[in-house]
Amino acid sequence: MFASLIRLIHGCCLALSIAGIAHGAASVEILPTVALSINGHKITAEVAATPERRSTGLMHRFSLQPDHGMVFVFDYPEPQGFWMKNTFIPLSIAFIAADGRIINIDDMQPHDESIHPSRGPALYAIEMRKGWFTERGIRSGDVVKGLPVPKH
Repeated sequence: MFASLIRLIHGCCLALSIAGIAHGAASVEILPTVALSINGHKITAEVAATPERRSTGLMHRFSLQPDHGMVFVFDYPEPQGFWMKNTFIPLSIAFIAADGRIINIDDMQPHDESIHPSRGPALYAIEMRKGWFTERGIRSGDVVKGLPVPKH
């Protein structure tokens, strides 16, 4: 009898754990996407264009599909800074000026709460899997095509 009760409790705990994991995975919102390109390299980028979506970004995600990332669209060009709180994927970030030119690219480690700043006024930022830009020879001064128009 006691062993049956233990098995029942264990089974319930396991079911609740699985439900919690599934609930956590389901709570990650996948945003509308836009097709971008840099030097002929294609990106499918989720668009984070509101303060709420920008503040969440790629937090709580455990993977990215190949050539997928997120583009952050700001209201006006100004210095930007990003951190990696609650972010599980190592990322590279490209800060982009209003004319579509990459200002600077930085690599970021999971859960690092230090600020990674733009080196000038940025209207956009693109986060990709760490090393994505370097592996394709993309650097400061290159132009991003297909960026969404900010809504101000």
